[in-house]
Amino acid sequence: MKNALKFYKDFPKEGIIFVDIIPFLQDKKIFAQLIKTIGDNLTAPNIAAPEARGFLFTAPLLLSKPEVENIIPIRKSGKLPFNEGDLCDVEIQKEYGADHLFYRLSDIAAGKAEGDTIYVSIIDDVLATGGTAEGIAKSMESHTVTKDGKQYKVAIKEFIFLVELDFLNGKERLEKIAPVKSIIHL
Repeated sequence: MKNALKFYKDFPKEGIIFVDIIPFLQDKKIFAQLIKTIGDNLTAPNIAAPEARGFLFTAPLLLSKPEVENIIPIRKSGKLPFNEGDLCDVEIQKEYGADHLFYRLSDIAAGKAEGDTIYVSIIDDVLATGGTAEGIAKSMESHTVTKDGKQYKVAIKEFIFLVELDFLNGKERLEKIAPVKSIIHL
């Protein structure tokens, strides 16, 4: 799988080497292996998936892993319709600047609960500094959601990444919240 990756220097800005995971979508055998590996590492029935690449690698788990019940889309501004009080704004710090992402509490509530908790795994393409995943995790864990008239806390069970850039030490930041599982290390 590591050999399928492509790299682009100075994208999206100077000093960044962009890791392109799109080649995983261009080889059926590699894609199948990757989805199986993600599924083997996954322990929560609910998945938070940041757009857009997170969607590509989590949606197949709804079919291939029976334990997966729900995908919580994490979107950029203006992409999620919402009712009053449902939308959560997450300010994130990426390696190349600040940004905002959004998710809906109703999407978490649509998931499977265990006891008084809705467990969520965050799955994304690349772990760099960990700012995106940390922002999402802290925001989700700060909320309770209502499902069938009952309140549930939200807990992050693990982070799963296709690729981890070890030299940026994002794992250290995230392990304060939950275990980090990365398929490829660079």
